[in-house]
Amino acid sequence: MQTNDTQTQRVLELACQRGLLRASHLHELGIARVVLSRLTASGQLERVGRGVYRLPESGGSEHESLATIALKVPQAVFCLLTALQIHELTTQLPRQVWIAMPQGSHVPKMDYPPVKMVQSSGEAYAAGVEVVQVDQVALRVYGVAKTVADCFKHRNKIGLDVAIEALKDALAQRKATADELWRFAKICRVANVMRPYLEALGHGG
Repeated sequence: MQTNDTQTQRVLELACQRGLLRASHLHELGIARVVLSRLTASGQLERVGRGVYRLPESGGSEHESLATIALKVPQAVFCLLTALQIHELTTQLPRQVWIAMPQGSHVPKMDYPPVKMVQSSGEAYAAGVEVVQVDQVALRVYGVAKTVADCFKHRNKIGLDVAIEALKDALAQRKATADELWRFAKICRVANVMRPYLEALGHGG
């Protein structure tokens, strides 16, 4: 039987290793959830979202809210404005976190941050996913070329100006090639929409 002190130590060590701690991680170690409540009440842990905790001194990075979502919603892929932010292709800080989910999914219930969801299926959902490590958590995010194509696909939601800016920056900063952009334009079925802009930038298909 583990004593309270041993349990406390194990939980704090795990929080230190993982950065963000889920209540389910404790279950795997056979530690009662009441330990989390006790540590939060005493200020040794901080609750950053429903069922997600961290050490107070860890301070949290700007991507911490993304790590929280990645832990709670493993099938989520960060997309659109959030993906542009991760790839440093926008100076805007989106008010909501944009995620792509498989067709038929429900919007995940989150206390924080506010989430905007788009649904897709087949290759439009599965292609172009990259994994980025943030706060010791793996974030699934669409690569630059897929994100640009998505911005054109969802231009009514985020604005055509944002999509055009992302396209120009991706090419100027050499974060995506014209070939990659054409490939994902076809996957996302926006080749005809993107063609004039690619041609104007000297990258006709």
